[in-house]
Amino acid sequence: MESWPWPSGGAWLLVAARALLQLLRADLRLGRPLLAALALLAALDWLCQRLLPPLAALAVLAATGWIVLSRLARPQRLPVATRAVLITGCDSGFGNATAKKLDAMGFTVLATVLDLNSPGALELRACCSSRLQLLQMDLTKPADISRVLEFTKVHTASTGLWGLVNNAGQNIFVADAELCPVATFRTCMEVNFFGALEMTKGLLPLLRRSSGRIVTVSSPAGDMPFPCLAAYGTSKAALALLMGNFSCELLPWGVKVSIIQPACFKTESVKDVHQWEERKQQLLATLPQELLQAYGEDYIEHLNGQFLHSLSQALPDLSPVVDAITDALLAAQPRRRYYPGHGLGLIYFIHYYLPEGLRQRFLQSFFISPYVPRALQAGQPGLTSARDIAQDQGPRLDPSPTAQ
Repeated sequence: MESWPWPSGGAWLLVAARALLQLLRADLRLGRPLLAALALLAALDWLCQRLLPPLAALAVLAATGWIVLSRLARPQRLPVATRAVLITGCDSGFGNATAKKLDAMGFTVLATVLDLNSPGALELRACCSSRLQLLQMDLTKPADISRVLEFTKVHTASTGLWGLVNNAGQNIFVADAELCPVATFRTCMEVNFFGALEMTKGLLPLLRRSSGRIVTVSSPAGDMPFPCLAAYGTSKAALALLMGNFSCELLPWGVKVSIIQPACFKTESVKDVHQWEERKQQLLATLPQELLQAYGEDYIEHLNGQFLHSLSQALPDLSPVVDAITDALLAAQPRRRYYPGHGLGLIYFIHYYLPEGLRQRFLQSFFISPYVPRALQAGQPGLTSARDIAQDQGPRLDPSPTAQ
């Protein structure tokens, strides 16, 4: 039986690349990623010629080419035109950097700040165009929220509001959930959850009218139990779930909702070591004596030191987060979730696919290494040794500094 004629590897590669490029109608950048992808397709073509029947080989090559090239393709973008966007939390960090980029792209930007005279606000006023409007707002004050909502409705009456970027957020203490005052949980929920909820609900009439975008900066701490971030992580978990509900409910209106889950980046709050030292001292000063005796001051010192060490490894370039927010605002088909920053893929893989014990030990060794509270250390009444506790909890990747 005569076999089908098999074109040369170069011919198959050229045909496959042309077909996929036409099908995707994508804008591909000529660079190392694209060249590596073409080399991969060439190697796969060589293997397919020798191992598979012609039709099966063609299907494998076409499917692989589709996946690889579509991943490299830059998504289609909507024109900026006269689109208006409101961004919360623009005093520093992601909000400040995003406001500057969107203003440079031609957006009408409404940027909220805690203090109109803060360094970040003054920087925006100095370097951005007259289109950018600075608005003072504290998300814990309903009067501030109402004022900003009313200003937005008036200011965007002619152009409409295209997007809302819920960026403002707050993390207060680095401590176990038992050590954090209940007021800390309430404050984090007030800023990170209820503030975003009020802004989103207040602007939904405008966003439904424009079939616009809602982009919310959350955190991986809302997806997995990072040690000592219970108050912050709880508020971010609630926020992510809320945005998931909005995403489904607003689909008939054409409003697209995206969540940004960034890695740890060196924003101004992350770099402010003095701020974290003050908060540690505040926690120690207000901690009930019973809890201070049970955990010990050295326990809290250890948590704070480990936290500051993890922050020192934060990524200095904020552009991946800014690019993700921009894509969520302008991509014809934005993603539901963005994960800017290195290492998140591994963290999420471990969280979703490995056993719970390994997940917990990984998060502890990755973020804050374990430390035995004072009441559980060897020689304390009621326990034989810290080693017994460690055995009860299972093996650890990083031994406690108090264990000998």
